[in-house]
Amino acid sequence: MRPGTRAARPERAVAVPVSAPAGGFADRVERALRHFAFRDAAPSLVRQLVTYCDLAVTWGQRLDLTAARTADELVDLLFADALAITGARAPSAGERWLDVGSGVGAPGIPIALLSRANMTLVEPREKRVAFLRTAVGTLARPDITVSRARSDRLARASCEVAVSRATLPPHEWLTEGARLATDCVWLLLAKAALPEHTSHSVLADIRYQWPLTGAERRAVCLSAGSEAGDGREKTIISAPGVR
Repeated sequence: MRPGTRAARPERAVAVPVSAPAGGFADRVERALRHFAFRDAAPSLVRQLVTYCDLAVTWGQRLDLTAARTADELVDLLFADALAITGARAPSAGERWLDVGSGVGAPGIPIALLSRANMTLVEPREKRVAFLRTAVGTLARPDITVSRARSDRLARASCEVAVSRATLPPHEWLTEGARLATDCVWLLLAKAALPEHTSHSVLADIRYQWPLTGAERRAVCLSAGSEAGDGREKTIISAPGVR
């Protein structure tokens, strides 16, 4: 290096948005459904899930919606956690859910499509809120509410069930989710451990793989209060998919 010159900075990797596969997303969506034993999914549901993928791809060309960089990663990220949760502990009809820090709408939108939950997507960022409102409108699901807000602006006991993915560290999310929910809180874990020394009862503990990429995941449902929540049987599953 010559005197007086600076070392060149390493170039930052440029994120490459996901492109829709040549044959569309239907095959990948159906594989994900089968992996979690949703073998008799109605064609209308498959079409809605594919439409949701297409919207994520279109908006992802100009907005960094997800960390997914391949079609397989996108389908897993959008649907796997929702399929695991719904397959193991299906929402009751009309049950009020919050998906906090919803971002691209997962797992909230797929949970609403797979069940009769009353879903609210909570997201503070304007561009992501615009995507969520477009997705809800395109999917013709006016029953799914989009709220532009931070969770700490929401009232205590705003829902029966709260879920969030990677918005806060697990122990912080459990505290915040328990404030928001009256029944239970879902923690979605990759490498993070379940918070220790908690007084919240474990209602479901599911270990599974994302079907297309094989990523190991864990979803844990804990009571919102210090006592067991809704009286349903505790669910413990350790398998590639929830059966």
